[in-house]
Amino acid sequence: MAGTAAAEGGWKGRRRRPGAGGTRTRARPGSPRPPPLPSAVVSYADYDLVVVGSGFFGLTVAERAATELGKRVLVLERRSHIGGNAYSEREPETGIEVHRYGAHLFHTSNARVWEYCNRFTAFTGYQHRVFAKVADQVYAFPMNLALINQFFGRSHTPTEARALIAEQAGEIDTKDAANLEEKGISLVGRPLYEAFVKGYTAKQWQTDPRELDASIISRLPVRYTFDNRYFNDTFEGLPVDGYTAWLTKMADHPNIDVRLDTDFFTVRGELPAGVPIVYTGPIDAYFGNSEGALSWRTLDFEQEVLHDTGDFQGTTVVNYNDADVPYTRILEFRHFHPERQYPTDKTVIVREFSRFAGPGDEPYYPVNTAEDRAKLQRYRELARKETVDHNVLFGGRLGTYKYLDMHMAIGSALTMFDNRIAPHFTDGRALAGTESAVE
Repeated sequence: MAGTAAAEGGWKGRRRRPGAGGTRTRARPGSPRPPPLPSAVVSYADYDLVVVGSGFFGLTVAERAATELGKRVLVLERRSHIGGNAYSEREPETGIEVHRYGAHLFHTSNARVWEYCNRFTAFTGYQHRVFAKVADQVYAFPMNLALINQFFGRSHTPTEARALIAEQAGEIDTKDAANLEEKGISLVGRPLYEAFVKGYTAKQWQTDPRELDASIISRLPVRYTFDNRYFNDTFEGLPVDGYTAWLTKMADHPNIDVRLDTDFFTVRGELPAGVPIVYTGPIDAYFGNSEGALSWRTLDFEQEVLHDTGDFQGTTVVNYNDADVPYTRILEFRHFHPERQYPTDKTVIVREFSRFAGPGDEPYYPVNTAEDRAKLQRYRELARKETVDHNVLFGGRLGTYKYLDMHMAIGSALTMFDNRIAPHFTDGRALAGTESAVE
């Protein structure tokens, strides 16, 4: 990249305490800060495009504009690192790569997205598999024939398993479900719902499932085979050198300047007048929460370095579905890259906790209540006007109030570039076009 500016900053917001098994760290995501990158002076003038946020959406737009159109792009990032929530770093004691904001697994069936990503990174052959711990038993997850046989204590053929689940789910008609619990029972039956869905959902939402809207879940996948791959996509893997290396390479272009530790709202008055802006921050924050704050769930992480063992759980992710376990899952990051030479006497685990986001928290998952949807519609109207009046486009997970997997964010950014940004610069078309300003 042409320049990367970073303000001085240190590690903060962590509470360290020794534990019998190793070193524990409990922190909200986004609170720890790595040593600053080398400073470089970056002016706000002489740019053709400003991108707010350096996650996958923002960097895809920036890279395309710089590479395909030869435009000078300024990327503003409020954090001290690029990459958004996909940022990864080496845990200093073990050298194990940790995804700071929770596990990120790349998968897609979009050939164009896959080809685009492979311009910046090679991928390992990793295939994600998850296990669930319930009542001191460990099951392959999501629900499949192996889980059904183990849980019910007998062998079922696919036909027998389908009949069993259909019979148990028949207790409640899906169209009559009045809450999430009834919806879950109508989809997989009461026994599987109570074992694998009820407690986990209560921890995720900090709410009794009987008090949650049925619309929160549309389906609960059950496979009547022994396939225990978590994803069904055509392409899957992890970046060989990690996410930060991948994202850094996307930004490594002479026409791209990335300014870290820079809040868009602080410097927006200094930006060149009339220059298009692609904003990937929270859409409600952009408009000063004028229509009310949108609600999100957030995650907290408790990281621990374990000594005298090179393997804690034998796999990357174990869900803890019982309601009396406070965390939702444990991640063990060494297993994401078995091809790497990590220490055999140490490992890193991260316990993940879910809760509703408050002021200052990192937003992860849209809650998307009826009230949220009404607010979002009003924000979309404001966004359309902002595009017409000030050449601002809104995109990404935060900018659209949508949960987006990484491949979805990249695909959406490519679409915005094709349909909005490229025609604007090459043909002089208005950014507003005839579509929504929110991609």
